[in-house]
Amino acid sequence: MKPQGYDEALGLVATARRRAARALERAERAAAAAERHQRLASSDPDPDGREFHAAAAATHLRTAACHRSSAALHAAFADRTSAWVRGKGGRPRFMTGVADALGTASAAITLVDSAQNQLAVAVSDEPALAAQDLEFVLGEGPSRDAAYERHLVHSAGEQIERRWPAYGPVLTSMGFTSVLAVPLETQGGCFGALAVFDPRAGLLGSADLAEVTAALTRIVLLGPDADPELYGGTDHRETVQQAAGALSVRIGCGIPDALALIKARAFADETTTAAIARRILNGDPYP
Repeated sequence: MKPQGYDEALGLVATARRRAARALERAERAAAAAERHQRLASSDPDPDGREFHAAAAATHLRTAACHRSSAALHAAFADRTSAWVRGKGGRPRFMTGVADALGTASAAITLVDSAQNQLAVAVSDEPALAAQDLEFVLGEGPSRDAAYERHLVHSAGEQIERRWPAYGPVLTSMGFTSVLAVPLETQGGCFGALAVFDPRAGLLGSADLAEVTAALTRIVLLGPDADPELYGGTDHRETVQQAAGALSVRIGCGIPDALALIKARAFADETTTAAIARRILNGDPYP
């Protein structure tokens, strides 16, 4: 028996394979350009010329690595989706491949607006979702800091609870012992952050982290083949926003106040804002 969404999944596999192939083609072109500049750097008699070609080669090498990382992420998603279609495992998330590439089980992308309001989230697993919902509820945490401050954030052990007095104790109670977050930046600003929970030893400052972050920023989310929906894995919190609107009408308050009430109830009940939103939309009394 075909699983629900079988035909859609086959379409996603084909799309992911095409994106992976195009990324590999771009990587090959960038690598060829890097090799050309390396030859010119070694033969140019002008010191300024050698410096220019060496810098250009380094730029093309970074671009090639970025495209290869993007290709690997798309290919991993295609492989997992193909396995799911054949009845192996659960329906995959694109972010699961990101987490695997970084040597962890839990990773998340948070997208924000210019005022640092959380617009959307994509996660690798349920623990990552819980951690990101906690940031949404409390308004503090590693992704928020990384996006606002525009630099890498890393915290471990007792430092987590000292840095984030509300968020930290709950995060550690989930079993996480360390977290790092990297801003997703463009020349015009920062549009979010990549958070990695319990990162493997040596990930901080590694080429893997730099290449995956660059692939997400320059290609997966914003490039020529951009898919900010991440094959349907991005949650824009439509249910929460809809519930905030319904609640505002029901109790006669503004939508921001209704949203704050939903967040407060989620925190008090130790559940997600989505769960509270579904209760409201189902007509359950609030609170």
